[in-house]
Amino acid sequence: MAQPKSPESNKPDDRPSRIAREVESAIEPPQIPRQATVDRMRKFVASYCGKSGTATHPGEGVTDAVVMGLAYHKDTLGKPLCPCRFYPDKEEEKKHRTWMCACDDMQIYKYCHCLLFTNAEGLPITEHLPDDHEGRKIYGLVADPTPDKGRHLRDKAEEREKERRNRPS
Repeated sequence: MAQPKSPESNKPDDRPSRIAREVESAIEPPQIPRQATVDRMRKFVASYCGKSGTATHPGEGVTDAVVMGLAYHKDTLGKPLCPCRFYPDKEEEKKHRTWMCACDDMQIYKYCHCLLFTNAEGLPITEHLPDDHEGRKIYGLVADPTPDKGRHLRDKAEEREKERRNRPS
């Protein structure tokens, strides 16, 4: 198919078509966080693993993907919002503590939805979850290898369960 000619000359028009411009404007560029933020999130993850008695996921790329998502949210939202969940309104979600890493589920139950903080085999710890929690249903009972570490907000479990049932995120 021949390219359209520009009105000013007999040369082909190098401008993208209206449809190409619309498609291009609808596609977001890759979301790459600042390296300093990525480094800060990696440091946080290593520190939190030590405090909680967990390990990062042994699967190649899992930890990197989650760290990049956390760093991106830190850069764009000012908070390390969990990148593994869908939020109808991220700005509204920032007002809640629930899904800021380390999220409430991690600090109460030692359970990480993202599989960032796991046992050495890469399984999320489910021992402290309520029986009807999705993590318990999916993974079964996964024992906590270091029950003396982590769960700093364990006394907030009842409050968290009320919120989990009443708030859509």
